[in-house]
Amino acid sequence: MSTVLYDAPGPRARVRNRILAVVATLVVLGIVAFIVYQLFASGQFSAAKWELFRYTAVWRKIGSATVSTLSAFVVAAIGSLLLGLILSVGRASNHAWVRVPVTVFTEIFRAIPVLILMLIMYYGLPTVGLDFITPYTAVVTGLILYNGSVLAEVFRSGIESLPSGQAEAGYAIGMRKTGVMSVILYPQAIRAMLPVIISQLVVVLKDTALGFIITFNELLYLAKFYGSQVTYGSPIIPSTIIFGSIYIGLCLLLAALAKWVEVRSRHSKKLPRDPGARDDLAAAETKAIAMQANQVGRG
Repeated sequence: MSTVLYDAPGPRARVRNRILAVVATLVVLGIVAFIVYQLFASGQFSAAKWELFRYTAVWRKIGSATVSTLSAFVVAAIGSLLLGLILSVGRASNHAWVRVPVTVFTEIFRAIPVLILMLIMYYGLPTVGLDFITPYTAVVTGLILYNGSVLAEVFRSGIESLPSGQAEAGYAIGMRKTGVMSVILYPQAIRAMLPVIISQLVVVLKDTALGFIITFNELLYLAKFYGSQVTYGSPIIPSTIIFGSIYIGLCLLLAALAKWVEVRSRHSKKLPRDPGARDDLAAAETKAIAMQANQVGRG
């Protein structure tokens, strides 16, 4: 028995795979147990290491840092989506004087690491007289430039994945390219690429942690500050556990949102679940629009 991609494993192969899975699990558990033992032996779980996090003022600062992180994420996410849409429209333009500069802009900022963009914004721009750049502005701008360029390629890929008959049907009934893109292509492309878009927004959330290098007061900056408090025994591990748990919780919430959107999109009543049936529906709609256009032309 075989599938499209590989031969299904036989009885011996299944037994061998189970043995390898058990061995790998035991090895991972052993490594984790060794790390936990070393942490206990070094006193990282002692009450003195956690004393810092018993104060209400500390948790207020943690809450404030969480709000700062979410604020930067929301602004960067919205800006990235808008910039991505604008750049993808420019990439699809028929005019070279629009398409070429937009393509160069997208490729440049997609290739530059986010941290480099933040450093340029915060340390480089003030040297040319732009002294109003704050850590928050540098973080948000760097995230928007990088992730907007990435999302532009996501939108473009979504449009190119659609059947060519979709656009041809729009042109057949006299629609301009602007109408075809905004009414026919973009709604379908965004819907098809929605899981990828939300996954990229998860990356935006995690990349806000890079702001601690330019003193942006977010979660990682505060984690480093509390973890280096010598008065409380430098609680690096407790600080890592607490702030890491917050990051994991936020990312899991976004991942759950992505899964919910994907399920809703897959089970939508507007489109059939079967990909073949969906293609047939698209072909039927295209044919109907073409027939309507022919009738208008005869009239």
